Amino acid sequence: MCFQLPQTPDEWRIIADEFTTKWNFPHCVGAMDGKHVTIVKPGKSGSTFLNYKHTFSIVLMAVVDANYKFRYVNIGAQGRIGDAGVFNSCSLSKALLMPNLYLAVI
Repeated sequence: MCFQLPQTPDEWRIIADEFTTKWNFPHCVGAMDGKHVTIVKPGKSGSTFLNYKHTFSIVLMAVVDANYKFRYVNIGAQGRIGDAGVFNSCSLSKALLMPNLYLAVI
């Protein structure tokens, strides 16, 4: 399964228009959230995967469009890492800084 961010300003515009039309949420190009997925503690991992709820987990972070279609998925960050840390270390965070993402022109 492969997820791909929009590649042109027009593709971003379509997503933004759908958020405006369906949800009355203008200028939105995605809804993002993270979820801790409980795992069995990996051997010799110490507290690396221990999250704030005191269970062991990996983090699944995803962005969906207005139709609940996944546009970006990041899976596998250690449970001890918070939302901001997961986002700051993912490829989406880096892509948002690049001019070829075409977000600035919509």
